[in-house]
Amino acid sequence: MSDFNYVIIGGGMSADSAVSGIREHDGSGSIAVFSEEKDMPYNRPPLSKGLWKGDQLDSIWRNTVEQKAEFFAGTRIKSIDPSGKSVTAGDGKTYTYEKLLLATGGTPRKLPSGGEGVVYYRTVEDYRRLRATADTASDFVVIGGGFIGSEVAAALAMNGKNVTLVFPDNGIGARVYPKGLSAFLLNYFSEKGVKVQPGDSVVSVGKSDSGYTVETKSGKKIAAGAVVAGIGIMPNDALAKTAGLAVDNGIIVDAFLRTTDHAIYAAGDVANFYCRSLDIRMRVEHEDNANTMGRLAGLNMSGNPEPYNHLPFFYSDLFDLGYEAVGELDAGAEVVEDWTEEYRKGVVYYLKENRVTGVLLWNTWGKLDEARKVIESQKKHTAGSLKRLITD
Repeated sequence: MSDFNYVIIGGGMSADSAVSGIREHDGSGSIAVFSEEKDMPYNRPPLSKGLWKGDQLDSIWRNTVEQKAEFFAGTRIKSIDPSGKSVTAGDGKTYTYEKLLLATGGTPRKLPSGGEGVVYYRTVEDYRRLRATADTASDFVVIGGGFIGSEVAAALAMNGKNVTLVFPDNGIGARVYPKGLSAFLLNYFSEKGVKVQPGDSVVSVGKSDSGYTVETKSGKKIAAGAVVAGIGIMPNDALAKTAGLAVDNGIIVDAFLRTTDHAIYAAGDVANFYCRSLDIRMRVEHEDNANTMGRLAGLNMSGNPEPYNHLPFFYSDLFDLGYEAVGELDAGAEVVEDWTEEYRKGVVYYLKENRVTGVLLWNTWGKLDEARKVIESQKKHTAGSLKRLITD
């Protein structure tokens, strides 16, 4: 049995940020990080962004080990014993903790067919696999018109690949963007060479002589050297559930990121937290939340408590368009659009009972703090009062 002051389950951005948070307050406490991935912690956004635009793979790695943390790569934790303050790995070895962090992330949703032939784009190993295929293959099918699907489709197309993008909604990002913007993106992706196939879904993925054949609900059969799916993730909360912790769309945490067992914390994609700015509980699957929440969890675990009141942002790059966004983006909400240049540059506000709950800064940069203030003020607005409220 090995004893540690801090044990972290998960090897992603939240885990690495938690190590940094611990080290800000405790320079000598022993830290163990257990990751099922064989790679060291890395920045995830470049996998669908910068690495396809010329950035080198070496640029993504983080410095977890340099912060005096013991890293157990390729190690699965199979159980937690809260009463004994210990965790047991897949090989049967047991490790004790004083404080435990669950930064277990999420698992991609899977298609009913295709097996290992489908790349569920989530890890650096997925990137390596897709990049290797892209070196030899020319045709790709990307499934899903949301955040990951649209980014991967754009990345492959920018690298000269023939891409078919299949998704069930009527427009790209239809659950997030206003209808007009979503429809604009359909034409925009088409102009960039992507074959968009909205209102359709994949029923099977089969092996073929040239790679794979994708069959859709509409009856189309599409040949591809590789198939990529970005259809969402499910929070990895099974460990927490079997340990008796409260779970509901992720692991329930309080303002200090503690679970129902106050020696156990959770952070990142898996954590369900109360967002004071929006007065709701939510779970966020983006970089800013992973980094900020992970660091704060580390500080709190090491005895420097601070509530998590951060309103996280996220961002995306789609060819020569891009955005930053903060709060809740729901296409079904009341939406006020304030375009400087329609669908090319502007601000979209999402409202609930006349109060702004989300802001999309479309090709509008450096305005996140202003957007947060609009949301946090909880002031009632009209379309007129939002006109040019945030501008470059």
